[in-house]
Amino acid sequence: MRQDLLDKAKTLVIKVGTNVLGDQNGRLDPLRMAELARQIAEFKNAGKQVVLVSSGAIGAGVGRLQLPGRPTDLPGLQACAAVGQCFLMRAWEDAFSPHNLPTAQILLTAGDFDNRLRYLNARNTIMTLLEWGSIPIINENDTVSVAEIRFGDNDTLAAMVANLIRAPILVLLSVIDGLFECDPHSDPTAKVIREIPEIDDAVLERAGVSKSSLGTGGMKSKLKAARMASVAGASVFMARGTDPGILKGIFGPEEKGTYFLAKNEGLPSWKRWIGYTAQPLGTLTLDAGAVMALLGKGKSLLPIGITAVKGTFHKGAVVGLLGPEGFEIARGLSNYSAHDTIRIKGLRTDEIPGKLGSCPYVEVVHRDNLVILSD
Repeated sequence: MRQDLLDKAKTLVIKVGTNVLGDQNGRLDPLRMAELARQIAEFKNAGKQVVLVSSGAIGAGVGRLQLPGRPTDLPGLQACAAVGQCFLMRAWEDAFSPHNLPTAQILLTAGDFDNRLRYLNARNTIMTLLEWGSIPIINENDTVSVAEIRFGDNDTLAAMVANLIRAPILVLLSVIDGLFECDPHSDPTAKVIREIPEIDDAVLERAGVSKSSLGTGGMKSKLKAARMASVAGASVFMARGTDPGILKGIFGPEEKGTYFLAKNEGLPSWKRWIGYTAQPLGTLTLDAGAVMALLGKGKSLLPIGITAVKGTFHKGAVVGLLGPEGFEIARGLSNYSAHDTIRIKGLRTDEIPGKLGSCPYVEVVHRDNLVILSD
C-alpha cells in the first residue's frame, strides 16, 4: 500500500531534523547529508519532485561558534542562525552537486503563511523551482522571527509547506523510529506502531515531553504537525533519518516508521489555507442552532447564530468558529469586520440595514469560504 502511494505521488515534502544532520555539538555530518541527498536524487530520477525542509542552521551556528550549548535567548538564537545558515546551505549544495541537482534556499516566517498574497508568492516560487528541476530547501527565517511569528518548530513548518503545495506525501525524519506503543525507554520491548488511521487525543497522549538537545521539536510537535497535514489530505510518515536507505525503507517491504493516513484528500488549496494554515485573527461563538446548520446541513453562517465576537479582524480575515462550549469547529473568511460583526450578531437578516445602513452580505461566513475542522 505504501508503494502504491509513492507510485501515485508526484511531489514529496521531506523534513530533516537537526540531530539527523550532525552530532550533539552541532557539527554537520557531510556523509550523512550525502546519503540523504543520494536517496532524494533517486526519487528525482523516478520522476518525483522533492521539497526539503531542513533544520540545522542554529545547531550549525552553535558548532561553528563553539558555544557550550544552544542559547536560550532570542538574540543568541538569531545570531546562531545567521552564522549557521550559510554553512547549512553550503553543505546541502555539496551533497547534491554529484547528482547535478541545483539547490535553492527559501526562508519563511509564519507571517508568510497568514498573509494570502505572500502565501501565494511563496507557493509560486516553490512550484517554479520544482519545474526547473531544483531542490527547494526551506527553513524558518530564524534571524528575524520573533515569538509572535514563529512556527515553533520545523515539523509545523513542514506540514504547512505540504499544505501550501498540496503535496500528497510528507516525511518527517528525526532520530526516533516512529510512534511507539509505549515509552521505549521504560519498556525496551515496545514496538513501533506501523499505521495510525487518525491522530486523536488518545494518540497525542502517547507523546512525551522530551525534545532533542539542539532541536525544538519533540514527539508531541511531530504528532500535531502530522495531524495538520493528514487532515488536509497528505499521507504522513515518521521515521529515523539516520538509518541508511531510510526513504526506500519507508516505502519498501520493511515499511519502516509510522504511517498516518490521509483524510480530506480532495480539499482544494484555497480551503487548506483557510482551515489548516492561516492563523485566525478572531473568533465567533455560535449557538447550538448555528452549529447544527453548519455541521449537519451544510449551511452558511448567518448573524442570528452568533452569540459572541472576539479579536480585531478586517473583512476577509480568517476567523475561528466556536461552538457553545468554546471548542473550535470550523474556520472561514468573514464578510464583515469585527466591529460590524459585533453590531449585527444575533440579528435577523432584515434587521441588518437598521444597524449598518445596508445589508452588504446575508452571511457572515459563506459556505464556500468555510472549512469544517476534523475532530
